[in-house]
Amino acid sequence: MHYRIQPREVVVSRNRPVHVVREQVQEEIRNFLQALDSYPARVAKEPRVSFHQHLCSVFDGARYDRGEIRLRH
Repeated sequence: MHYRIQPREVVVSRNRPVHVVREQVQEEIRNFLQALDSYPARVAKEPRVSFHQHLCSVFDGARYDRGEIRLRH
């Protein structure tokens, strides 16, 4: 099964300065490039993992690092 990664619409709120939005976009690009770079090593360990699954795990890891999500026990 193939998934297509769809770009998200960027909505600039009047309450959010443009530089904050720019930083968020740059971070998303860095995360995507990190996923591209690290996918071959991950698929070598887990041959059934899709790029979409890997990409989501990279983004979730970044959100965890920023304190936006917490692990459930």
